[in-house]
Amino acid sequence: MWFTAVARTFAFAAAFFAVVATAEAATSRIKDLASIEGVRENQLVGYGIVVGLNGTGDSLNNAPFTKQSLQAMLERMGVNTRGANMRTANVAAVMVTANLPPFSTQGTRIDVAISALGDAKSLQGGTLLVTPLMGADGEVYAIAQGALAVGGFTAKGEAASVTRGVPTSARIASGALVEREVEFKLGSMRAVRLALRNPDFTTARRIALAINDLIGVPSAEPVDPSTVRLTLPPKFNGNIVDLITDIEQLAVEPDLPAKVVIDEATGIIVMGQDVRVSTVAVAQGNLTVTVTEQPEVSQPNPLAAGQTTVVPRTQVTVDDSSKKRMAIVNQTVSLRELVDGLNALGIGPRDMITILQAIKAAGALQADIEVL
Repeated sequence: MWFTAVARTFAFAAAFFAVVATAEAATSRIKDLASIEGVRENQLVGYGIVVGLNGTGDSLNNAPFTKQSLQAMLERMGVNTRGANMRTANVAAVMVTANLPPFSTQGTRIDVAISALGDAKSLQGGTLLVTPLMGADGEVYAIAQGALAVGGFTAKGEAASVTRGVPTSARIASGALVEREVEFKLGSMRAVRLALRNPDFTTARRIALAINDLIGVPSAEPVDPSTVRLTLPPKFNGNIVDLITDIEQLAVEPDLPAKVVIDEATGIIVMGQDVRVSTVAVAQGNLTVTVTEQPEVSQPNPLAAGQTTVVPRTQVTVDDSSKKRMAIVNQTVSLRELVDGLNALGIGPRDMITILQAIKAAGALQADIEVL
């Protein structure tokens, strides 16, 4: 009896932990569901010159902006080239882009991407000269410079050429130095707003309830499907960073509307977990028309005055797949049963797209359809 009781206890504990594990697997951290409003990246862009190319740069006659930039740069260096006939092919004009991470301080290095602006054939072996990177407000936030790392290449001979990747795009790891900080004093704020990455009323309310249960006072409230307002309670001593650190690890089960996403170009279908379909009958048949051309040559008699002609012979075959019958897709309670019911029809992804749209038109599909 004692061994039986112990065995039952262990069995109950195993079942309990299995249920807990399943429940935890369906939850996500608030850190992954929402972000702090205002804590975001800023896009930077700049115009620069790449030098050191092996004859694969811009043609100065076809890219006047490259010629003007090269002349202006040389004049700043004390070299006068006005009126000279410049034919160098080792220089290329490029656009430099980067993302300034939030809370980046002066002296921090960030990655930059370089893209050719003119008719340069490759940026392989080039070096980017000092390039200011500006934000949307026109202020300079970083300075980029360094040797380019190109992932593609081009090789060609007299009658053939090989191109791999895009040789006119490159990157410089840690190639820009941050010169200006974006002011955002998070530590002195008394309230913040959590922006949900997937707006939903239920998810916003669950996040607010989880935060209030942890703190013990009503400090969070859902404002709309995409925003939760969080007020700093007194026990955190005026530091909202401590509050964010405590709540971002809370597990919340997100809730999303039922949706079917269809990409007709590739035939991809993605269904959400809550997609349901009512009982519906579906009949699917393919109409295939095959046209075969077999031209024949008509040769006249040797003494006749006729001419040799080509007589067309056309054979048309029609297949309406009459063997297929109407099938019933029963009312489902899970995504697996819905997929099994559609697969039982023996159809491909492209026909399934049309069937799903027809089921939606009939009012039997309880989900939204989004076509990419």
